[in-house]
Amino acid sequence: MEFKGVCVLLGVLLLVSSSLQQIPTKKKPMKKDTTKDAAIVQLQKQIDDIVQELNLLKEQQALQRVCLKGKKINGKCFLSDPVRKRYHTASEDCNALGGVLGTPTSKDENDEFRDYVRQSIGPDEQAWLGINDMVTEGTWIDQTSSSITYKNWDTSNFRSPQPDGSMSQNCAVLSAASQGKWFDENCRDEKPSVCQFNIV
Repeated sequence: MEFKGVCVLLGVLLLVSSSLQQIPTKKKPMKKDTTKDAAIVQLQKQIDDIVQELNLLKEQQALQRVCLKGKKINGKCFLSDPVRKRYHTASEDCNALGGVLGTPTSKDENDEFRDYVRQSIGPDEQAWLGINDMVTEGTWIDQTSSSITYKNWDTSNFRSPQPDGSMSQNCAVLSAASQGKWFDENCRDEKPSVCQFNIV
């Protein structure tokens, strides 16, 4: 009987021992390696900086190509588009290229702009300017919604000095044939245009 008790006790101990081995032991939580996290953050920042620099270089290269095709005037590049379009379409097309419709800001710039229109589009052509008075009649603003400081309206016709179109003519053109004078026109008319890109 004593032997049976020892065998039973030994059997129970074996069962307990084997069941203890089957219970998974909890792993100690691993300590997070903060130096690796900081290194990953630093690498990501370097990658972001490189991507940003690459995009800037691409933009500068594209601008140089524009300047090679067009004309550089007073820290700006101008690129003509002889295709006749309505004002809004011409403006959107310039925006899609990263520019705006050209707007001379001085007499010298207006003269060079006029010469460029004559050379690239035609001596008797008109080209859309990046100014309009759509918001407030008679208040001409550029495409950044800033008031224009330089104006070159044709005032030689005393019966109808420019701008004279009231609410039907809210967009402006530069006339190569009229020595670079400005005229207000209906925005739905189709005219060539010149896009302007600021050189950084």
